[in-house]
Amino acid sequence: MADGQFQLWDLRVEVTAPKGAKLWCGACVGDWFELRGEMLYLPPDQGISIYSLASVLPLLAAKQRMTDPADWMTTDAEIACPDPNCPSRLKITRTKLRCFERSETTAVPLGEP
Repeated sequence: MADGQFQLWDLRVEVTAPKGAKLWCGACVGDWFELRGEMLYLPPDQGISIYSLASVLPLLAAKQRMTDPADWMTTDAEIACPDPNCPSRLKITRTKLRCFERSETTAVPLGEP
């Protein structure tokens, strides 16, 4: 990478569940959203529970970054629904590696603490 450039993975987060399971979180199997850079995209007319989003949100920035093959962040990809009665999972998939320019993402010059 050239100075001032870095790469992040685009992510797709999809609702999964055992066949025939009753979901209590307001989601449907197959619902999804994508994270590209810092922007979250949902399909038209589809929402996501703020509680489900809160359960996966802390992991997304780490999942976007390069990780060692032995790191659990590289391999573990399913997050449980925060409702203990709901069997759904949010499956995180890395989809595309995207290049970013530091100067377009922060006002802090490279090299400053």
